[in-house]
Amino acid sequence: MGLDSNLMVKVISLERDRIESFDQYPFNIEVVKNFHELKFKSPVTFFVGENGIGKSTFIEAIAVALGLPAEGGTDNFTYETNNTTSVLSEYLRVGTFNRPKTKFFLRAESFYNFSTEVDNIGVWSSYGGSLHECSHGESFLKLVQNRFTENGLYILDEPEAALSPQRQLSLLCLIDDLVRNGSQFIIATHSPILISYNKGKILNLDNNFEEIKYKDTDIYKLYKMYLDQPDAMQHRLFD
Repeated sequence: MGLDSNLMVKVISLERDRIESFDQYPFNIEVVKNFHELKFKSPVTFFVGENGIGKSTFIEAIAVALGLPAEGGTDNFTYETNNTTSVLSEYLRVGTFNRPKTKFFLRAESFYNFSTEVDNIGVWSSYGGSLHECSHGESFLKLVQNRFTENGLYILDEPEAALSPQRQLSLLCLIDDLVRNGSQFIIATHSPILISYNKGKILNLDNNFEEIKYKDTDIYKLYKMYLDQPDAMQHRLFD
């Protein structure tokens, strides 16, 4: 399948010749060590893989390489509460087709810090009110509803961490509406609901970014196995 000319990010490559050693972090992470180039084929790309494979490290590096803050926000945010960012972003080259109207990095892990910064700099009205005055899930959706616009580029790291299954379905609706209006998403997730999106591509970081079908993912298989036979699964787990 060819590249979609409407995409804002079309390709990401690693400048391997600049890396002195692949025995040091973050280059010793398996998913980075074997990485050369990734071409995007869909307006929604999902990164899936087991904990520790490097999903968050990689998606953070993409965001930082695009000029976004490691803890989340637009490129107008310059705050930093705890610098744990890897140097991977300095070695990624991001190729683009079109300039996005807006860019945003939404990260579940540091969303509290981001919400505090929104209040500190007094831009809460752009987000539909103070994000701290809502539940975690409500504030996530409020941000997407009020801050995400058409022709935007959105990097999301495990958004399901704040969302009930019902709210994940709401997020899917918002994503689809934004995709219909020219936006692009790159999402790291463990959610079987989110990766079911039929206009998205799923890349398996456990197997070097190989494209994988929804029902072939470990996420789908494990949830289906458990939900189909919870008693039998618990018997196997506990006994």
